[in-house]
Amino acid sequence: MSERTESPSRTDLVADTALALLAERGMRGLTHRAVDEASGLPQGSTSNLARTRQALLELAVRRLAERESRVLALHEMPDPRGGRDSVVDGLALATHRALTHHRDLTLARYELALEATRRPELRAYFDATGARFRDQLTALATALGSTAPARHALSLIAWADGLMFSCVAGSFSAQVPSLDEVRAGLRELLDGMLGGAS
Repeated sequence: MSERTESPSRTDLVADTALALLAERGMRGLTHRAVDEASGLPQGSTSNLARTRQALLELAVRRLAERESRVLALHEMPDPRGGRDSVVDGLALATHRALTHHRDLTLARYELALEATRRPELRAYFDATGARFRDQLTALATALGSTAPARHALSLIAWADGLMFSCVAGSFSAQVPSLDEVRAGLRELLDGMLGGAS
């Protein structure tokens, strides 16, 4: 019984440490030994949980999806029937959180996304964990009256990803937009896609 309750917390510690190392040192800084040292666990602990590098990366991707789902908090999105403004407010808050309080998590995501371009097995795993977010945005676009919800969901994701990359790792990293600026950008995007104001 005690083994059961200890295992998830140790797994989360290893995964969280892996994500922190990715943000701090990049992909080359992520090793089993580095995770052991940074987490304060006995040597070999990370290998016991994730024997291969692929397994360690999958552990990090799974934990990233869990943590990002809390940051983006799509389950807290207002009902689209409440109007476009309420949806803009919710999406803007989620995006702004990723830009400010969770910059390291966003950096780790970009490290993993780039690594996935070189590892087909990680690509499939990475894409599968992101499908829930994409599906929720597609449903949201549908509820807002989109005539092309899949395409509009892609545009929303591309806009948010572009903004986050630019402000976390790109040429605007010293200029994080305010919540009001993120909200204004999202409103312009949604109005352009869906037409008019509502």
